[in-house]
Amino acid sequence: MKTIRLDRKRFIVSSFFLFCLSLLASLNDFRILDSLLNFRRCAFPSSPFQYFYNSSSTNFLAEQNSSSGDIRILIGILTIADQYDRRQFLRLIYGTQSIPTGAQVDVKFVFCNLTKEEQKVIVALEIMRYDDIVILNCKENMDNGKTYTYFSSLPELFNAAGRPNPPYDYVMKGDDDTYIRLPKLVESLRPLPRQDLYYGFVVPCSTMDPFKGKYMAGMGYLVSWDIVEWIRVSDIPKNHLKGPEDRVFAEWLQDGDRAKNRFNAKWSMYDFPEPPTRCTHEFWPDTVAVHKLKNLEKWVRTLKYFNVTDNLKPSKLYHIQ
Repeated sequence: MKTIRLDRKRFIVSSFFLFCLSLLASLNDFRILDSLLNFRRCAFPSSPFQYFYNSSSTNFLAEQNSSSGDIRILIGILTIADQYDRRQFLRLIYGTQSIPTGAQVDVKFVFCNLTKEEQKVIVALEIMRYDDIVILNCKENMDNGKTYTYFSSLPELFNAAGRPNPPYDYVMKGDDDTYIRLPKLVESLRPLPRQDLYYGFVVPCSTMDPFKGKYMAGMGYLVSWDIVEWIRVSDIPKNHLKGPEDRVFAEWLQDGDRAKNRFNAKWSMYDFPEPPTRCTHEFWPDTVAVHKLKNLEKWVRTLKYFNVTDNLKPSKLYHIQ
């Protein structure tokens, strides 16, 4: 009988020991799986498990239904008055994209005061035909306050009786050498907060956490409307205008304790693949924006990859192979 009792005790002790080992192994597997998921979320930010970051938790999983209903986005393409051909080309690029149901995306071309007679005639004709131009009260510049004038002017331009309040949920500043895929932009914004948000491609290129990075690259960054309102009334941006505009913009937010919600759109936003750098990679289907399209060849290669002419209807009037 003593032998049987000893065997039972040994069996119980052995079973408990094996249970503890199994539990420890399971916890270790969970850590490994979590690490793999974190890597996947960083490397493939367009997956259903997108991260956005806030100042209280740098690994906060965005709920897919955190924002609901219609979404309104204003994209200001900062350019110069003389770029007539570039604006016409970009109108083709953005005018042929299909906007998702429930979304409103307005693309405007933004530049400073006109200085030539030819500008006053041609730009006036553009406005009469397309109504997509904003002329700021400033002297043309890139890094001496133009971005401030753009954002700070918007509340006065768009806050009006009879318009939604706010008129836009988000405002984006974009370059005229950036290709923005509007449906993908809308898709990436739907789960995100509509307050105190700062969205873009975090710099330096090796950084994934937007609170550890320096700023969002000037190719195209976006903020929620409440930040636009803050820029209009705060002395912080007003007293700090000179310097690389994307970096200065981030310094405003830092000094004003703004943008507690930040979304790093890397690697759905990136520079043109060639020449390869730490800020580039090959085209891929979930792209939001491609930057540094400095010539027509780069634009054509980009547009061909994304099959932008697939919806061309057959007709006897043209023959395009």
